[in-house]
Amino acid sequence: HVQLVESGGGSVEAGGSLRLSCVFTGYTYGRYCMGWFRQAPGKARESVAIISAGDKSDHADSVKGRFTISRDSAKNTLYLQMNNLQPDDTAMYYCAADHEGTITRCPAPLSSRAYEYWGQGTQVTVS
Repeated sequence: HVQLVESGGGSVEAGGSLRLSCVFTGYTYGRYCMGWFRQAPGKARESVAIISAGDKSDHADSVKGRFTISRDSAKNTLYLQMNNLQPDDTAMYYCAADHEGTITRCPAPLSSRAYEYWGQGTQVTVS
């Protein structure tokens, strides 16, 4: 059983920075595709950034140049460095994972429905 636990959210002013972390525990054997999604009130959950087990990554156009996804496999931890945050970035941010045998085109962005494992979310508010 896989568990994901996010941390690092908070409230910041526009232009500020935050770093989200997601610790990945449980049955972690194998290669996992991991990503960050976000969901604002009244909107669909959207892909923010995805990273493969081989460290190939993809970022949504809306965050390119501001957000960076990375992973530390030795620590089983996924990160999202968010710089120059804007009010439109306000949302609940979720960590997601699934085996690359399932997400075969990782890090190509897919619907959130493609991922089996999810964290509980961490709130980011930008004013």
